[in-house]
Parts: sequence; C-alpha cells; structure tokens
Amino acid sequence: MKAEALRALQAPFKALYREAPEKAIITLRAKGELGAEGVTCRLETGRAMAEAGLHPAAGGDGIALCSGDMLLEALVACAGVTMKAVATALEVPLHGGTVRAEGELDVRGTLGVDRNAPVGFRAIRLRFELDSDATAEQLDTLMRLTERYCVVFQTLNRRPELSVAHAVAGG
Repeated sequence: MKAEALRALQAPFKALYREAPEKAIITLRAKGELGAEGVTCRLETGRAMAEAGLHPAAGGDGIALCSGDMLLEALVACAGVTMKAVATALEVPLHGGTVRAEGELDVRGTLGVDRNAPVGFRAIRLRFELDSDATAEQLDTLMRLTERYCVVFQTLNRRPELSVAHAVAGG
C-alpha cells in the first residue's frame, strides 16, 4: 500500500473523529467459554476458535494455547501492523522484517507456591529485525512512532483501569 492510499483510507475517519470525538471511542470485546473438561477456555478469535489452557510449566499438556503466549502474540501483531502503517504513512523504505516479543514470568506466583513471587510477566522485551535501507533518523522515527501508536504496547505500558464482575447463569 502506498502512503496516499493509506491517507485516503483513513482521511474520512480522521475527519469524523475531529468533528465528533465521542465517535472515536469504540469497545472491543472478547468472549470465552469455560471448558467442560480439563482446565481450558475456548474463545473465538474472529477467524477461528482457539482453546487456551495451562502452560506446561503450570501443569498443562502443551496442546492448548497459553494465554501468556497469546498476550505476546497480540503485542507482536499490533507492533508489526503499527510499524507497517507508520512506515507506509511516512514513506520509510521497509522491505520486511521480524517482530519478536519475549517475557519472563515466575510461575510460582500463579501457582500460589510463593506469595512473594509476582503473578504475571516481570519483563517483556519487543525486538524488531528490519530489512530496510532507511536512514538512522528514519528508523529512529519509525521506532518512536511505532511505540507511541501501538495499542497493545501502550496498554501494557500504562495500566488501564481494570474491573472484574461475575454473574451466575440462571440465577
């Protein structure tokens, strides 16, 4: 896609959101069904069904997807799409590349083995290996704007307001 085509595609949305900022607030949803057997949760990804389960380090069989892996995959996907959009918009020559995310977590926390062990990732690293003949300045701008506009990165970087609720089916 060329920069002009991307600008033309996004222009009506940008104009609408400038005129009516409230229309820029969207709600994304995810839904999962608790597994009838085993420790799993089945969710619809929009394109296919996925079944999440325990990581092998927490007793899983390795067949079901680990939600920690899915979190890193969402970060990689968002960062990759964001980078391509920024490169397109700024006409930064980007011929290809690889986006990788890795993170460490101490499973003692989620297993309740050690109350002092944190639950969740204690570090996440995002790395880009790019095929580009862009200048160092262009690449610096590309990285800065990718970080700035990547929804998943910014969500992880700035803790959103979270809430939890429950309801009992049929009750």
